[in-house]
Amino acid sequence: MRRDMFAFLAALAVVSLLSFSFAHSSGGDTTLHASQYKLLPPITQGNLTVFPVVAVTTHDTSEFLTLDEGLRSGDVVITEAGRVAGLVRRPQVRVQSYSGAQVNQLVLVNNSKRPLLLLAGEIVTGGKQDRIIGKDRIVPVGAEPIDLNVFCVEPGRWTEQTAQFKPGSAGGAGGAFMAQPAVRANAMGAKSQQQVWDAVNENNRKTKEMMRLNAPPAVAEAVGGTTSYAQVMGNKDVQHEIDKVAAPIAQSYERVIRELRDRKAVGVVVAVGGRIIWADIFASTELLQKYWPKLARSYAAEAMLQHASKSAVEVADAEQFLAKLEGRHEVVDSEPGVYRHTEISGDGFKAFELTSLLPKTGFDLHLAKMSQ
Repeated sequence: MRRDMFAFLAALAVVSLLSFSFAHSSGGDTTLHASQYKLLPPITQGNLTVFPVVAVTTHDTSEFLTLDEGLRSGDVVITEAGRVAGLVRRPQVRVQSYSGAQVNQLVLVNNSKRPLLLLAGEIVTGGKQDRIIGKDRIVPVGAEPIDLNVFCVEPGRWTEQTAQFKPGSAGGAGGAFMAQPAVRANAMGAKSQQQVWDAVNENNRKTKEMMRLNAPPAVAEAVGGTTSYAQVMGNKDVQHEIDKVAAPIAQSYERVIRELRDRKAVGVVVAVGGRIIWADIFASTELLQKYWPKLARSYAAEAMLQHASKSAVEVADAEQFLAKLEGRHEVVDSEPGVYRHTEISGDGFKAFELTSLLPKTGFDLHLAKMSQ
């Protein structure tokens, strides 16, 4: 913890921060490449290292509703296909007919008065299986019920627990949980249900082995007795192990966010075991703050199951990772007037940009980048 504080103080003492601009452009002048970003010295806890990212320019994201906020208020409803009738509060909206539940499809209704932001890797539990969101997107106000592309993270169940879904549970994150990078990457990059299941099974296996070494036999058996990724990661004893890594990192970075609000802290570059694996960058400090608790725990869950390494990652390494966005191939999915989602495939990485096209926006809400 003391080492984390020294890193934090060092970050605040930096007078001349490393700066760079994104070279990538996906059309127009509204994407992340147009802004300059700066990296601070890392915060390290065990096998996990995070580099805070600050921005020269941020945007007003106060109108956007997160999935956790929407589900808890009841303004957003997610259900299996076939159960959506009667969940729409707007009588003028015609509800599409759905034939029945499907593994990779849920139906989402946004009854709120705010556009809804969805991030790939967010977990929802209930229905016939727990699922994770497959990609970033925006659901506008007044939209008809949408087909929500998802991936199952509970391969052993196909019986309904609840009619409606709720946020994935993970105690210290205020009840919400984000899939760790290994699982998230297979949903976003590979887009393969089998590979998502493989990642879930491998995570559950490693977690059971870890608990066998660190907890009474009954705890390890309880973890090993379910195929649900959400239940494994939400187990209180597993949460205790995650907290050993996540809590110091989260607390240190939250101080950075508070202290650097005027400098516009917007994201993080993540290294596990001496290797950079991920980056999450947002359009505002406020949006980062909403997602940070469950993101920190997802990074910690990844680090918890990896072998320790003495390899150090430098700021220059993180800077190089984040700056490299020139790809060999791009796939763009757009809902005119709502959002544009750009997937960039490059040498050793994939990146995903979500750009808001709603009135008075026209900026990138979220950038996720993974190493391959």
